[in-house]
Amino acid sequence: MPVSEWKGDGEAMCPQRLVLEHVTSRWGVLVLIQLLDRPYRFSELRRAIGRVSEKMLTQTLQTLERDGLVHRDAKPVIPPRVDYSLTELGREAAEQVRALAQWTEQRMADVLGARQAYDERRQAYDEAREIQSRAS
Repeated sequence: MPVSEWKGDGEAMCPQRLVLEHVTSRWGVLVLIQLLDRPYRFSELRRAIGRVSEKMLTQTLQTLERDGLVHRDAKPVIPPRVDYSLTELGREAAEQVRALAQWTEQRMADVLGARQAYDERRQAYDEAREIQSRAS
């Protein structure tokens, strides 16, 4: 189903939309970008990403693994060692997400300027409506 045909109601979510949500989720983006550098152990990845709970990171990794984007390599040693890395499919997705993240960083000043202009217009509009409602 082409992106232009996706329904916004979320009731009949197509598989492509679900994958897009997984890849572009708050933690999915950060996991994918981080794993572009190298494989990570769970605790290393959690520290590298920062501010993610153990539960959320576990869920994100499981979701990305299920989608075929992340490989989980559990080694039968004591203590247990689990490494996470990107699959080829995951590498492709991560490159796309990283490009979007880089664009965001490069264009942040423009976004902030647009936000300020919007807020100023909105404030002026709200003030004008308030004055109008008092006059009526």
